[in-house]
Amino acid sequence: MKSVAPILVLAASASAFAPAPVHTKSTALNTVWDSYIGGQDFKGGKFQFDPLNLAETYSPLVPFFREAEIRHGRTAQLAVVGFIATDFVRIPGEAYSFEAIPKTIDAHNALLEGPMHQLLLWIGLFDLVISIPAIQATMKGERDAGDFGIKGPKGEAAMEKMQLNELLHGRLAMCAVGGIATQSVLTGHGFPYV
Repeated sequence: MKSVAPILVLAASASAFAPAPVHTKSTALNTVWDSYIGGQDFKGGKFQFDPLNLAETYSPLVPFFREAEIRHGRTAQLAVVGFIATDFVRIPGEAYSFEAIPKTIDAHNALLEGPMHQLLLWIGLFDLVISIPAIQATMKGERDAGDFGIKGPKGEAAMEKMQLNELLHGRLAMCAVGGIATQSVLTGHGFPYV
């Protein structure tokens, strides 16, 4: 034990005189922001957020990342509308009534048997039939991320604006649905969740 301590002290002091590692930063532009829409914020300013540098580290997976972002954004937009709408309107049926499920946040546990299994089945089938082939086509470069062939606005500038709006609204909805769920659980109230 007595001989280990001096050796560790010598090793630590020797490393103080070793040359410092040289860190070079790449000056090349990140081509993700050049080739994909979405590098700006709601006000039109520059917003190139990639703190973990995933786009450069895993550059072959960037089309998959964009596909996932668009899909999660679309799902979150539907979730926000659904979360708020069910505080006011319910589908017919005793199991779905306001008496059976007074708060929207309780619907998951109340409907766990039956409807939730169907939901899982249909979403799984959609993924199997639509999403997996679409992602494979995106990765091969055969289609743009999120493009299911639905016609958008005419003109390239209008289409780019629509794509940017979809991304920005999807990003906002992903934050909003988390906030709605958290506020519903914490306060126990429905819309406006205060």
